[in-house]
Formats: sequence, structure tokens, C-alpha cells
Amino acid sequence: VDLMRSFTFRNSKASYRGIPIIAANMDTVGTFEMAVALHSFSLFTAIHKHYSIDDWKEFAAKHPECLESVAVSTGTGETDFERLTEILVAVPQIHYVCVDVANGYSEHFVHFVKDVREKFPSHTIMAGNVVTGEMVEELILAGADIIKVGIGPGSVCTTRKKTGVGYPQLSAVIECADAAHGLGGHIISDGGCTCPGDVSKAF
Repeated sequence: VDLMRSFTFRNSKASYRGIPIIAANMDTVGTFEMAVALHSFSLFTAIHKHYSIDDWKEFAAKHPECLESVAVSTGTGETDFERLTEILVAVPQIHYVCVDVANGYSEHFVHFVKDVREKFPSHTIMAGNVVTGEMVEELILAGADIIKVGIGPGSVCTTRKKTGVGYPQLSAVIECADAAHGLGGHIISDGGCTCPGDVSKAF
């Protein structure tokens, strides 16, 4: 069975070929070590946001072949845009940016995505997390290529418990995929995999 897939992204116009399974940008799995291991199997890693610029430079020097299958992650705070810019200038071979907040329902988040798109027109932007079609469409029109879908399903996530806010993952994926595909965008089902069957459902 050939698991390789090819995608061309709406806003960056860039192409991807690989197996579209992604290690999340959590500090336990979104590591440089994980990226090296997964790259050898054509898998992707969203790197967590706690590495320094020097860490990135060192990784790029040691493992240049892995840079095509990693994303640099950023929050949306005041210093985050500056840090993101510094990393992408220092390591220009990185093609993917992951703009990551627990709950993407804010104007600030949408504006941040617009700013990243304006500054980096040819980078592929993943952005999330959201769970509804309307927000998927808004983020794609703001410049994101791939929308991360999922609020509250994660293995360490307490959003549903603490806030009473969330959306069953399969329902969210179905709704959001429909909205994204209508605009030529893509989604990532992010979180909620506790057994192999969950991966099958997401696909």
C-alpha cells in the first residue's frame, strides 16, 4: 500500500509529498530528535516553541535533510512574531509555520495569521485550533493553508473539563474538512487519538 500523498497549498502555492501524519508541537513529542526519526519514514513534525534560535541553527547544520518536513511553531504574543522572524531568517530552508493557540476564536489570532502571511508569502501556514466551518473559512481567507481542527480532545487537554467548551473530534473534522475543501484549503485533525482506530477515523 502506498501511503504517500501529494498536496498543493492554496495560499503558499507550495507542494508537499509525504505521509501526512504529524507529531504535534507538544514539548514531549515535537522535538528535533523526533523529527530526525520521523523524517526517515517520510513523516512530519511540528516542532515545539521552546527551542532557541541557536538550537534551530544547530539542528539545521546537523540535519539539513529534515528541514523539508518540519514546521516552526509560534504563539501569538508580542514577542512571538519577532522570534518567528528571527528563526526563519536564520534558517531559510524552513518552509512551514505552525501558528498555535489552544482556542483560535479571537480577532487577534486572525490578525496574527494575516501578519505572518504578509511577511512570509511563500511559507505554508498551519493555524489553529478551531472546530467550526466558519472559522476555518475565515482563517484560510486570512492566509492560512492548513487549519488545525480540535478543541479539547488532546491527551493532556483540560479545555472541556475546565471550560465546558469543545466539540466531538470526528464531527468537527467532517464539518471543517467540508469548509476547507470548498476554498481549496486543507485541515489537520489535531488530537484525540487514544488508539489506532482513532487515526483511521480521522483519515
